[in-house]
Order: sequence, then structure tokens, then C-alpha cells
Amino acid sequence: MFLENIYLNNFKNYSEVSLTFSEGINSLVGKNGSGKTNLLDAIYYLCFTKSAFNAIDIQNIRHEQPYFAIRGRMKKHEHDYAVSCSLKTGHKKRLKLNNKDLDRASELIGLFPAVLIAPNDGSIITEGSEMRRKFFDGMMCQLSRTYLQNLVHYNHTLKQRNTLLKLLAENSNPDADLLDTYDVQMIVKGTQIYHHRKNFIEKFTHLLNKHYDFISSEKEHVSCKYKSDLDQNEFKLLLRESRNRDVSLQRTSRGIHRDDVIFEIDNYALKKFGSQGQQKSFLIALKLAQFDIMEQDTNTKPILMLDDIFDKLDDDRIGKLLKLIDDHFFGQVFITDARPERTMQFLNRVESPKKIFEIEDGFVIRERSYES
Repeated sequence: MFLENIYLNNFKNYSEVSLTFSEGINSLVGKNGSGKTNLLDAIYYLCFTKSAFNAIDIQNIRHEQPYFAIRGRMKKHEHDYAVSCSLKTGHKKRLKLNNKDLDRASELIGLFPAVLIAPNDGSIITEGSEMRRKFFDGMMCQLSRTYLQNLVHYNHTLKQRNTLLKLLAENSNPDADLLDTYDVQMIVKGTQIYHHRKNFIEKFTHLLNKHYDFISSEKEHVSCKYKSDLDQNEFKLLLRESRNRDVSLQRTSRGIHRDDVIFEIDNYALKKFGSQGQQKSFLIALKLAQFDIMEQDTNTKPILMLDDIFDKLDDDRIGKLLKLIDDHFFGQVFITDARPERTMQFLNRVESPKKIFEIEDGFVIRERSYES
């Protein structure tokens, strides 16, 4: 699968641009703030119907403009797909596939798998459980429509239950029996999500170990350990036992929305005891495992986006990634870099079709193609 072309109109700092890409490596070079990452984000938007960096859609509209539009043409398994995302101030986001309006984002998510490696990815390791749930949920939602629907349903019911708990705590005389209805819905969906996560993370861990061995030359052993309230007790019992406490707290204190994945290196918590080098190696292995499991489950090589990795990784780790590119482990790759001469130095080591786009203040001022 690859993105043949893209068109942007009023997206972030781009007024209007139309680009045709290489099936191999596409390098976006330019000074910091020129729009390299914004272009990556537009590609991400086509695949996920949202920005990777800004959760507020309206803030992706170019300053003093009424709308933004992104259009792209994908080729997947010899089939062509025209996909578009647009938003007008005061209106609902509009998604289209092959000129047909889509009612829900879930109809598009997972159709065009993609993996992004960005400078802020370290938060998956260093920050709280929400970041790790988001990382793994993002993969599972792309790979399973059922999982996506269950997660949406669970989160919606959780929000309703928390609202009711707040009313109960304030003695607003709501229908207390409604709490039982919400509990039943959460138990069904939450238990299904728990088993899906457990099986997925077990499979994912095998791939993580394989890639960490490659990146670190088998220096340490790493693992992912799934931790959930449902490990020891049935969800029904947990909700029943915590009901009074939940009313006091005005929120649901037990459930799969509190799950975590513990990253370990040689049986120690990576977050606390891993060096910066070990954490970087783990993060790259995590993303390679993400790419691997998505390719296995979809029979499609995801689009790979590498944002400013040359600044964040040492030459040894960059060399390992370039070897994977040269060995055709990946499909289409997008790379951003603020130093064009460094990009050429690295890309000259790779025998793949390449295209370089020089970007300046939201304009692509030059394109160059290089064949393998």
C-alpha cells in the first residue's frame, strides 16, 4: 500500500499544495517550523481521520481561513482509493471515500494502516498509563472493527455512569436503578476488551523481543506485562464492591479504563531503571513491533512516518533502521529532517527509489527524484 498523491488546502501553515510521492522513500527537508511535520500530519489525518499532534480539529485550519481540506489517492492491493477529510468552521467534519460520504470515522480507521515515530513518543514509556492504553488501543482499533466499536461503547457508557454517580453524590434523586443498566453494559463490553487486550499484548510481546534484540544486539531481555483490575476478579464483582466508593468519588474507580502495560528490561521497570539508550532502543522496537503486527494482521505494509529521528537517535540505531529500509522490511516511508545534507548522507546508503521535497514556510520549493 502507498499514498500516490496528496492535496492540501488551508491545512495548518499550507495555503494550497499538491504533491506526488515515491513508492519508496520520501524525504521532507527544511528549517524547523517550515511545515515538514504538518505535511506528515496531513498524511496521518487521511489514515486516522484526526491529527497526531492536535486533538482540536478546528485548530488545524489555517489562520483566518474558514475551512481546511485534505485529499489523497491510495493504492492498496491493486485497488485505487480516493479519500478526503475536510472541516468548515461551525460544521461537522466531513469524511469521504471514493466520493461517498462516510457517517462515522470508524468506517475509515484501519483501512489505511500507518505507523508514526515522533519526538514525543517517549511519553509512552515515561508518562502515565493513559499513554500506553492510547498506544495499544490505537493499534487494536485499526486491526479490529469489533474492538473499536466495543471501546467506543464502553467509553460512552463510562461517561454516562460517571455523570449519574455525580448526581447520586449530590442527592439529586436520579434513578438509582439506571446504575445497574450501565453496569451490565460496561461488564459485557469491558470483559470483551480485557480478553482482546490480553491476547493481543501477548502476541505483541514476542515481536517486541525480536526487534529489541535486533536494535540492541541482544544485550537485554524486555517484556510487556498487561495489568488490569480484571486479572483477579470478575468485572461484575468489582463494580458491586466499589459502588459506594464510586458514589463518594463521583467516578468509576474500577475497570478496564484503568488498565496499564508495564514495560520491563531484565525484569526491572524500564521507566525507572532503563537508561536513555535503553529507552530509545525499546521505543524503536515498540514501533517496529507495531509495524510488524499490523502487516501480519492486514497483509499490508503500513505507511511509515519518521519525524526528526536523525536528531533523536545515534548513528548505530539509525543504521539499523536504514538496514531495514534497504532490506525492504518497510513499504512507503516518509522522513523529515532539518538538515538536507545529513538526509542525503543517510539516503545514499539505501538502494531504494527516493524523492526529496524541500519545504519553506508552507511551500514546496523544490522536488528531486532518485532511482535505486
